[in-house]
Amino acid sequence: MTNETRYWPPERTDDGVREAASALAAGGVVAFPTETVYGLGGDARNEEAVEKIFAAKGRPSDNPLIVHLASAADAEALASAVSPLERKLMERFWPGPLTLVLPVRPGAVSPRVTAGLDTVAVRVPGHELARRLIAASGCPVAAPSANRSGRPSPTRADHVLEDLNGRIDGVLDGGPTGVGLESTVVRVLGGAIHVLRPGGITAEQLRAAAGD
Repeated sequence: MTNETRYWPPERTDDGVREAASALAAGGVVAFPTETVYGLGGDARNEEAVEKIFAAKGRPSDNPLIVHLASAADAEALASAVSPLERKLMERFWPGPLTLVLPVRPGAVSPRVTAGLDTVAVRVPGHELARRLIAASGCPVAAPSANRSGRPSPTRADHVLEDLNGRIDGVLDGGPTGVGLESTVVRVLGGAIHVLRPGGITAEQLRAAAGD
């Protein structure tokens, strides 16, 4: 844990992205805005960083984390296979609030991220500041919501500070995130889309994107 949480206000966005990205690359944990809620990010490949996420949140260790990417192309480094239907969903909904559960490439992320499963949940956030941060860090960023487990998901930087000040390395303030509806989580099996968690993308939108 950390004793002091840094805060980067909107008027220091460029400095904030650079410094927060350096913290992520060094194994720190940083909160940042997405189009859904604020996420608490750490390098998904770094087991110590992932442990810090679980410790800060008080999150059960058997609960997998979603990995946030700067672009759809980055999914190739984490997934051992991507089906044509999964590619279609990426093209339609990324960047955006859709998380795809894909077969994980061995060794691509810390086993704590996947909770020991043979799949990894990935998405490309729709918030431009989030993508800038992830790209600058050079890391796939594991990021659950930036709150203590059991508390409401934060939609503002001050919500994060109220909950996690002193427990994380920094907060990058990108303003309010919106309604706070989290990403839809889906898995494609046997050519069918299974919704594992409802969220910002509806079943009707998924059905329309899949076509036949």
